[in-house]
Amino acid sequence: MDIYVGNLPYDASDSDLQQLFSKYGTVASARVVADRATGRAKGFGFVEMPDRAEAEKAIAGTNGADMNGRPLRVNESQPKPREERGGGGGGGGRW
Repeated sequence: MDIYVGNLPYDASDSDLQQLFSKYGTVASARVVADRATGRAKGFGFVEMPDRAEAEKAIAGTNGADMNGRPLRVNESQPKPREERGGGGGGGGRW
């Protein structure tokens, strides 16, 4: 299961997420999302846990938990909605 972790402190690292979620089971990956230009954390990340039952326990155990003074928002990651693909973009009618 992919898990979204929001409201992370800006100094949180991948290993911080790994450590927090490994208390609940096997963590396949843990990643804090960083701004490409500055390298600074954006305040959210993703954790992948292969066992759904462990992932659900991790969500229940970490949602609302305090991390460096910030209450975490944790839930199952939702797939990014794809934009509706309409019929061709088409150019303008500039005359």
